[in-house]
Amino acid sequence: MSWTWRYEGDDGAGVTVAGASGSESFSSQGDAETWIGEAWPELLEGGVTQVTLCDAGKKIYGPMSLRPTT
Repeated sequence: MSWTWRYEGDDGAGVTVAGASGSESFSSQGDAETWIGEAWPELLEGGVTQVTLCDAGKKIYGPMSLRPTT
């Protein structure tokens, strides 16, 4: 299984971030979630406002906002 994050803008369209093309692949859901927990500030700064978690291309959940709650 290959766990990946789809990077999206507010409209749900895919967003490409320099140095983080969305090609990051993880061997488990936990690894993917740990990574997004650490990487979200840089992704948000790069224009990603939400993400969707996929396993082997199948949507698992999302979109999940990267914006901090107020």
